Amino acid sequence: MRRLPPIALLVLALAVPVGIGLGGGEASAGVAYASPYTFDQTFGTALRLVRVDLGFKIVEKDPAAGYLLFEYRSPESGGKATQGAIEIVDGRAGVHVAVQLPAMPQYHEQVLLDGLVKKLVAEHGDPPKKAPPPPADAGAPPADAGAPPG
Repeated sequence: MRRLPPIALLVLALAVPVGIGLGGGEASAGVAYASPYTFDQTFGTALRLVRVDLGFKIVEKDPAAGYLLFEYRSPESGGKATQGAIEIVDGRAGVHVAVQLPAMPQYHEQVLLDGLVKKLVAEHGDPPKKAPPPPADAGAPPADAGAPPG
């Protein structure tokens, strides 16, 4: 039997609880954040937040594919573990972070994401400033170029 690639397992793991209706209708698509930090900074900080700061068990991690699977525990769930995932994608538009806790209300995802943003600033300082875009007409001559005065 052929093994499924890790990303297919991630998709399957996140889709099954939503597809069979677990979570009492409170399943969400997750929350997202455009990180101004590098992929490596963002991934490493997310891993430390989940494992060290929050003490959640890491089920699977793949830095090359950019995801963490973990057991999320909340006092609201009676300490029962539910699936959690953080996906980090390095694209042309920058580093994109998505947090998913399919069995929990969306505010749990937002609290986790807010914690990641605060930890990124605490560990790496203020995000790097983006260079301002060049003016649209930087190469064009002025409108009255070459016209005699007066």
